[in-house]
Amino acid sequence: MTVHGLAEGKFAGVKSVMAASLASGADIGASFCATQDGETVIDIWGGHADPAKLRNWERDTIVNVYSTTKTMAALTALLLADRGVFDLHDKVAKYWPEFASEGKADITIAQLLSHSAGLSGWKEPLQREDLYDWSKCTDLLARQAPFWKPGTAPGYHALTQGYLVGEVVRRATGKTIGTVFRTEIAEPLGADFHIGLPASEDARVADLQPPPAAIGAQATSDLQRNMATNPGIDVGETAKRAWRGAEIPAAGGTGNARSVAEIHAILANGGVAKGKHFLSEAGCRRALECQVEGTDLVLGIPVRFGMGFGLPGGMVPLPNSNSCYWGGYGGSVAIIDMDAQTSFSYVMNRMEGTTTGDARGFALIMATWQAMAA
Repeated sequence: MTVHGLAEGKFAGVKSVMAASLASGADIGASFCATQDGETVIDIWGGHADPAKLRNWERDTIVNVYSTTKTMAALTALLLADRGVFDLHDKVAKYWPEFASEGKADITIAQLLSHSAGLSGWKEPLQREDLYDWSKCTDLLARQAPFWKPGTAPGYHALTQGYLVGEVVRRATGKTIGTVFRTEIAEPLGADFHIGLPASEDARVADLQPPPAAIGAQATSDLQRNMATNPGIDVGETAKRAWRGAEIPAAGGTGNARSVAEIHAILANGGVAKGKHFLSEAGCRRALECQVEGTDLVLGIPVRFGMGFGLPGGMVPLPNSNSCYWGGYGGSVAIIDMDAQTSFSYVMNRMEGTTTGDARGFALIMATWQAMAA
């Protein structure tokens, strides 16, 4: 299997890791990128953009990355907080008065970012097409009571987090979160990541192959079932223009590893990327402030959540404590290490039944860590 792109000198072996994954069938098509001290040191891709293997995965191929999108929404919130548009410990109702109903008056923006607001799903039945109706999704969340006492436990807000954070951004700025992300982060960096993909870019999008078992097939609690079935997750939706064009800030982002890693170089390098200043260093480090930890009520695994990112510990040990990460359904992943000033991302189109990254991405990251230490 031919792997294309940049991986020179001590990083050359990382190409072999991707080539082996493609050759074994663990991957159909994928891209991987790493930055160090603000420089892109690995930017590779290979395989095919469709399960039928009729289209090559090209340099500019992009793909739906599911919950890796959350890291972009979180970065947008961190940027606005750094600029004083809101404080992360402000009450949501300060900007969204209707949200205060049903015992939610004291929920903070930080609790939305850390999956501890008790709003991990909708109580009213939703159809998949309702996800394209921003007002319906946010109005229902504003009117419902939390599933548990806010701030007392983590519970993964798989789809709702994007609408909740996004509505705060909309109320505070008058612009959608996709617009703020595009104009303040993606366009200044020249980064090919989209929360709401223009139709003009559809031909570049890789087709996802669903995982062997649907998410939620092994659900053992009401919260897990609610997350998995209301509405049910259908990977086929990602091939539709409605999904791609909608702003679904927790799951609907489209990009490649280059765009994810180069955007997160902002956090890895104290707020500066490609010579442009986006946040203060202190603003970046807000991501590391642990808000809640324990066994996640939805995922059923130990987690530590900062401001929009997972933190080291629990199921994901990382070499340096001042690191953060998250991944997407199927296997995509992003890691930011503020101590080593590095960022990593892996995205792919053959999905595994995971929600926070898997062995394929971590094998590439491990190979890169080893090369950096050499």
